[in-house]
Amino acid sequence: MTVLSSILERKYAEVADRRIERPEGELEAAVKKLPLPRSLLSVLSPPGGPVRIIAEIKRASPSAGTIDPTIDAAALGSRYVRAGCSAISVLTDEPGFGGSLEDLRKVRAAVSVPLLRKDFVVDHYQVLESREAGADAILLIAAALDEHQLLTLLNASKDWAMDAVVEVHDEAELQRALTAGAQIVGVNNRDLKTFEVDLSTSEKLLPLIPQGLRSVTESGIRTAADAVRLRSAGAANFLVGESLVRASDPSALLRELLGIG
Repeated sequence: MTVLSSILERKYAEVADRRIERPEGELEAAVKKLPLPRSLLSVLSPPGGPVRIIAEIKRASPSAGTIDPTIDAAALGSRYVRAGCSAISVLTDEPGFGGSLEDLRKVRAAVSVPLLRKDFVVDHYQVLESREAGADAILLIAAALDEHQLLTLLNASKDWAMDAVVEVHDEAELQRALTAGAQIVGVNNRDLKTFEVDLSTSEKLLPLIPQGLRSVTESGIRTAADAVRLRSAGAANFLVGESLVRASDPSALLRELLGIG
């Protein structure tokens, strides 16, 4: 069993438990009372456009282990915004990443930029709880979903006026994302089966994404030099997490990344 399949097995069980604790109809009624979400799509650059950063709040990961369990999510989110990020990604998986929906709520209360819920979304229930907790967009991982699930969840996000970042790692997954109608494609340099990182993944896939869509390169961007390398492949939007959280001065690193041109 791979790390991803183990996470997904746990995730299905978690969703089943939460659906018992709070029925889906009750959650849907709460979401209907909320204002429209902010647009993640609108703050992202076209290929080769100005650099935009989605700054991530991340306490831990299966590959990196514990990063910083003491993070004040609201304070860090506010710091990211002051440094110039365009959006914030919040890890909400607890066992693997030390996150929670409460982190998402706290960040939502502190900032006004679009928020991406970063988790393993496998069920419509999670789309609703993401919106209710303050997310404007969700992550859909192609490697974790079959064609029907991907299309269903992508349509569900549209039904609730939310954006979705469809994450891919190879050409086959990219084709599935495009066929499903993804408007934002996340290229993950990390192989979720082995958790190895290779920046050449973005270099291979970014040129294959149609110009009218938005792309986000994820994982492995640790320095400005990494971002400069990916800029040459057309990258404009970067999701940066671990390096920002580990940095002695996250604001300085974020500004450095934004300044690569």
